[in-house]
Amino acid sequence: MRILASSILFIFFVACASFPKKQQFTQVTTSTHNIINPYFSDTSKDYVYKANIDAFGNSFGGLFIVKKIGENNHRMVFTTEMGNTIFDFSIKNQEFTIHKILKDMDRKILLNILQQDLTALVTEKLEVSQHYQKGQQTLSESQLLSKKHYFYFQQNQLKRISRTKNGKEKVAHIFNSVEGDFAKSIQIIHNNLPLQLTFKAL
Repeated sequence: MRILASSILFIFFVACASFPKKQQFTQVTTSTHNIINPYFSDTSKDYVYKANIDAFGNSFGGLFIVKKIGENNHRMVFTTEMGNTIFDFSIKNQEFTIHKILKDMDRKILLNILQQDLTALVTEKLEVSQHYQKGQQTLSESQLLSKKHYFYFQQNQLKRISRTKNGKEKVAHIFNSVEGDFAKSIQIIHNNLPLQLTFKAL
C-alpha cells in the first residue's frame, strides 16, 4: 500500500513539474539578461530556403524568403517555385501584418499559429526570466506573445526553441547545420497538431 501511494505521489509530482525539471535542468543565476537569436539578424542578407509546409492534410512546397528590413522588422514571403505567392507577412516589434495569403490558407486558426511560429523564428532579443543548466547546455526562459518559451543553447549556439504549456512542449523550433549566425536547416514541429514546417537553405 505504501509503495502504491509513493508511486502515485511520484507520478503526480512528475506530471506537475515544470518543463525545465522534466528535462532535468537546474535553475542557475547568471549575469545574462537577454536571449539573442542571431539567425535572421543581418539586414544585408536575403535568407532563402526551400520550404515545405504540411498542414492539416495539405502540403505546400516552394521558397521561403526572409529579409530583415529594419530594427525588429522582418518581411517574409513564401512562394511556389514558379513565383506565385502563398503568403507574404511582416513582423515588426512582434506586430503581425498580412500582405497576402493564399485563399486555402486564409484560416484564422492557421494564421494565429503562423504568427506564433514565425514571430519566435525571427525575434532577435528577449528578456530572460529564468536560467537553467544541464552539463554544457543552458536553457533560458522568456515570454513571447504571452506564451512561455524556452531557448536551448549549447556552447553559446541556439539549438532549439520550445513553446510550452502546463510543463509540456507544444511546439519545437529546431536549428541544424549552423554556420556562424546562419542556420541552414530549420524545422518547426507541432506536437499536438498535424502541422510541420521544414526549411532548407539554398
